Amino acid sequence: MQPRILPEPGPVRGRPSLRIRMTARAADEPHRVSTQLELLFDLTFVVAVAGLVTQLAHGLAEGHAAEAVAPFLQVFFAIWWAWMNFTWFASSYDTDDVPYRLLTLLQMGGVLILAAGVPPAFAAGDYRAVTLGYLVMRVGLVVQWLRAAREDPDRRGTTIRYAVGISAVEVLWLVRQLLAELGVLSGAAGPVVVFVALAGAELAVPAWAERNNWRTSWHPHHIAERYALFTIILLGESVLAVSTGFADVVGAGLHGSLVVVAGSGLVLLFALWWLYDTEPSGDGLSDRRERSYLWGYGHYGIFAALAALGAGLEVAVRQTGGHDAVGTLGTGYAVAAPTAAFLALLWLSHAPIVPRSRARPSVLLGAAALVLLAPIALARAGVGAILAVIALIAAAAVAVTVVRSG
Repeated sequence: MQPRILPEPGPVRGRPSLRIRMTARAADEPHRVSTQLELLFDLTFVVAVAGLVTQLAHGLAEGHAAEAVAPFLQVFFAIWWAWMNFTWFASSYDTDDVPYRLLTLLQMGGVLILAAGVPPAFAAGDYRAVTLGYLVMRVGLVVQWLRAAREDPDRRGTTIRYAVGISAVEVLWLVRQLLAELGVLSGAAGPVVVFVALAGAELAVPAWAERNNWRTSWHPHHIAERYALFTIILLGESVLAVSTGFADVVGAGLHGSLVVVAGSGLVLLFALWWLYDTEPSGDGLSDRRERSYLWGYGHYGIFAALAALGAGLEVAVRQTGGHDAVGTLGTGYAVAAPTAAFLALLWLSHAPIVPRSRARPSVLLGAAALVLLAPIALARAGVGAILAVIALIAAAAVAVTVVRSG
């Protein structure tokens, strides 16, 4: 009788190893999905984005859209870029051991510090807490890259360049904050110009770091799933914004216009999710890894549009309930502008990796044009009619896409 051979025990869920050598994970690893730690990490960004959407909604409702857009785009860049950097690093080097988890915890703390700085950034242009939170996140990420440099000798040059590039740009962000404290950066144009320059430097770091043959081994389908999950988070922020606005105004009485606005908002969000879900990003990234920058960077606009849409929908609900003084045309464009941006950028960002997209450019760009015309054409009909038409246009784009890909 042969002795029974028992399988070796596998890792126990919830009990990470004390330390695992940080080597590059396989880019074709089967069944690669988001980890529970990544999902927990995303929850901190829910808090940051929620605060950002709330502040933008207040600015739109008070008729200060121009003043609110600049801080919104700047703070959202910090949120998006920190999330994106963690996501791509984790796709290549996630060991899920104790040091990795603790450094992730540090970055989560930085996100919450940044979230606390959102109100003063909008109210007084005070970016001290935002800068501090961003610094904490960057420190955690730099330590991760330095660890990868020590434990993955084949890619040491790439990982060192990441650590050096991130550190150098972070120093420049701190100098920017110092200059703001000293009053050197004054006026409206100066801080914006400096921000654009530093944001461009941030975007250049990955291209510089990955310039040799030993590039990071990120997993295309894992990356596509992470981006899809963050898209759902942003759509969830819009659902929360609509629900919050509805709860605030429903006490004055439930009427048909309010129901139409809330229902149209839900249909619109569902249609935008459906359109995003039709794009086979994982396969596209796998086939065209060299074009991943265009796809990944294009999502700044997609994600920002979804966050702004949440603010616009909240304003639309409140305006319908008589709680905001902003005009019908302004409210209509608070929804139409981010919706049109999402539709156009969805095609623009996916075109480099999905040449034969299921959602044709004529469909998405045509829908975007119609959405932008809706507030003007229906200004006299009211906010409810504007949102209903925008939702119908998005739903029609979904229908055409489904028919053509069927």
